[in-house]
Amino acid sequence: MADNGLISEENNIKMGEVEYEMVELLRRLNINRPVALTIACLSKGEEISSQCIEMVSGLRQPEVSIAMRYLRENDWVDMREEKKNQGKGRPVKLYKLTVQMDKIIDTIEENIIAESNTIFQNIERLKHLS
Repeated sequence: MADNGLISEENNIKMGEVEYEMVELLRRLNINRPVALTIACLSKGEEISSQCIEMVSGLRQPEVSIAMRYLRENDWVDMREEKKNQGKGRPVKLYKLTVQMDKIIDTIEENIIAESNTIFQNIERLKHLS
């Protein structure tokens, strides 16, 4: 199977066919593009920097920050800062999933089921009112 994905030097993180399919499926479930790409980058369970996520996913820094806020609000990701080896500047932010992908998928499924139930209840109420 050919792997035409982008590759980052850091931990040899790359987006291959599986990750691109994961992004596509998450998008079909109404997960926004930056979040879907970020989840795919983190899905292998390795700790990676926000800069690596940008390079591998093609996202811009603000998009990664927004995606990380969503992931942190759901307690799906942990962030730590590490000082750079050389020079001055801000520490590097490193991210890692705190839960297995199965748990993330289960949460997405639960949210979709809850939304669907609400929609069906609204339809039934409309039927009753008409």
